Amino acid sequence: MNIPQIKKALFKQATTFQTGGIRPTEELGESWIGKVLWGKEGEIIPSNFDPLCTIFLNELPYVPKVLISYQLVTIFIDLDVFNNLNEDNLVSFFKINGYSNLDELQKINKQSAKIKPFPLTPLFINNDTPSWEDSNSFDSEIENAILRLESEQGMEYYEDIVENIYSTHKVGGYPSFTQSGVSFGEDYPFVFQISSDSKAQFNIVDGGSFYFFYNPEKQDWIVYCDFY
Repeated sequence: MNIPQIKKALFKQATTFQTGGIRPTEELGESWIGKVLWGKEGEIIPSNFDPLCTIFLNELPYVPKVLISYQLVTIFIDLDVFNNLNEDNLVSFFKINGYSNLDELQKINKQSAKIKPFPLTPLFINNDTPSWEDSNSFDSEIENAILRLESEQGMEYYEDIVENIYSTHKVGGYPSFTQSGVSFGEDYPFVFQISSDSKAQFNIVDGGSFYFFYNPEKQDWIVYCDFY
């Protein structure tokens, strides 16, 4: 494999999000950081859970297949998670709601006490790449081809292959691990991440991210975190 072939095989599509920069409408279809605007009547959210984000999936330019049945995902976070980041699965510190029918929703307008809320603008990308330390994201054939070109031609992965590693809020693509990557198996693919956001005054220790993995058959989530 040469460099163009490696790029074609390695690059993934994703939807990234730009924080702010638009006039908010708070209408159906608008994603947010620091605010959960919609929910079902009668839903109970524990009092110690803070609104983290609203992510409308139905009109995004790219959504992983395992999330295709959902039109909206909302997430609340127990801020005590920051005292337990060494756990392998942080899902108990998150309340993740997935909605398949927007007609069932009503406006609840829950705003974070810790995160400065902003609307999120979706942006399509088709060149997301994993960090080299994330060996779980590399097919062995691609990894061997990269190692061969590095040895034979002096190629550098970050200079010659990578166009961008998107360490931001995103749906799809690769988890932008800052440490050695992890995998939870084929049954739990990576689906999105929520990352440190200076504009929203949301910092995960030191520029870290929360990574969300989803099993559609069990409708079960795994949440992982790493940081610099």
